Amino acid sequence: MKELTPQLIHSLKHYSREDFSKDLVSGVIVAIIALPLSIALALASGVSPEQGLYTAIAAGFLISALGGSKVQIAGPTAAFATIVAGIVARNGMDGLAVGTILAGIMLVLMGVLRMGSMIKFIPYTITTGFTAGIAVTILIGQLKDFFGLTFTCSPVETMEKVDEVVHTFHTVNWAAVGVGCLALAILIIWPKIFKKIPASLIAVLVTAGAVKLFSLPVNTIGELYTISSALPRFTLPAVSYETVAAVLPDAFTIAVLAAIESLLSAVVADEMIGSRHNSNMELVAQGVGNAASALFGGIPATGAIARTAANIKNGGRSPVAGMVHAVVLLLVLVLLMPYAALIPMPCIAAILFQVAYNMSGWRTVVQVVQHSPKSDMAVLAVTFFLTVVFDLVVAIAVGLSLACLLFMKRMADVATVEEWDYVEDTGDDQGRLKPVPSHVMVYEFTGPLFFGAADKIPHIERNTGRHVLILRMRSVPAVDITALNSLRRLYVECEEKGIKVLFSHVNEQPMSVLKKSGLYDLVGEENFVPNIDAALERAAGIGV
Repeated sequence: MKELTPQLIHSLKHYSREDFSKDLVSGVIVAIIALPLSIALALASGVSPEQGLYTAIAAGFLISALGGSKVQIAGPTAAFATIVAGIVARNGMDGLAVGTILAGIMLVLMGVLRMGSMIKFIPYTITTGFTAGIAVTILIGQLKDFFGLTFTCSPVETMEKVDEVVHTFHTVNWAAVGVGCLALAILIIWPKIFKKIPASLIAVLVTAGAVKLFSLPVNTIGELYTISSALPRFTLPAVSYETVAAVLPDAFTIAVLAAIESLLSAVVADEMIGSRHNSNMELVAQGVGNAASALFGGIPATGAIARTAANIKNGGRSPVAGMVHAVVLLLVLVLLMPYAALIPMPCIAAILFQVAYNMSGWRTVVQVVQHSPKSDMAVLAVTFFLTVVFDLVVAIAVGLSLACLLFMKRMADVATVEEWDYVEDTGDDQGRLKPVPSHVMVYEFTGPLFFGAADKIPHIERNTGRHVLILRMRSVPAVDITALNSLRRLYVECEEKGIKVLFSHVNEQPMSVLKKSGLYDLVGEENFVPNIDAALERAAGIGV
């Protein structure tokens, strides 16, 4: 268990007062950035505003304290918004809590089982596709509040929301649009002038002041939600077999998404500070943090790239900064939360518009479209489409399946089985070809031999006039059971026709499979030779 040591323990070994002062300043600044985002993401997830803060406090503190990264900042992120909203709509808050706890358990198991490196097996096109898809779903989900629309129902699915926006657009509230545009303008322009103070905080203060001062007919958080400044309380959800069965697919999606996003964020942070995180410890911390978040009334959490980058830029260099950020948010919850009731909903929508734009990665999408094979473009497009039209569970399942099928096709295309050209057939008299005895055939195998390429292993159906067959396998890194059965079938066909089979240069994995299957003993140890020269020399002495 030595590998599963929190980064905090390593950081505190050489911790100084100067380090603490830097972490303190950075933690306070990140908390100011996280405050409006946590509230906005909670509302986008279909839960109350304070639950976003509960998440940032409980998960943020524990993930920093137990994590494998020096500077990771965790909390609610946009990636979970549509998943959480769907779980709450279908299974209520108990369903969300159970799903998040299950996801936490899965994440802990992933870390304990050393699966941190498995993240590399998620294709780039899938992460790009579902990230862009999530961005679109967030944008669509905020159109109602940005335009101040009056919906006739409460749609859950993204396409239902699009339909409702179209049918109720005549109810647009131009005061809400004005407040939303003002917030957007601040979010875009403010960072170009003042970089130290978060633009989202300024947008909240300015738009709240404008709505209050001019008595604008714009919905605020307080008019739609009950604001609570109570401390998060430990609560066990009602657990039943039906609830677990209903939320298990969503729990798996939350776990996979939390793992992907947190480890990607940790990699980005490593590049910024020239360090290296412990991916397995990070997964364990993510699991503990998510389970704790659910038990204290929060929603799923993961490492947030934007907040992590802000932590680094403001001097944070140890997990203490993330813990300070959580403590500051706890103080804000107790002392200032009632004032959150004044925040206009169009401002929340504008903040989430910016979040959606930043996470969409549209430049990456364009780059993939311009420079990638059509098959990769297809995986990206299908994942994006399914994320928007259906949900992330379907998108990841289908995207991974499609990516695996395409990978297998590519590997099958790479695998070849070709008979050598012989001197007597080509008339080669310049010595470019290796001399082969007239009674010998040589087949060159290239690439992995698996079920997708097993049909390329030839049949011996005709009388060739040759009675020795050399199978050269120097370029075969791996063999599976399907290809093994085809090799066994080829050997039996050769035996029936009196053809001796020799194996040349069999690599470690194929040799292990051949021995385990019994084909090695069937062929005979003497018929496995180290290279083609030895194979030709042995073949020359057979049957002459």
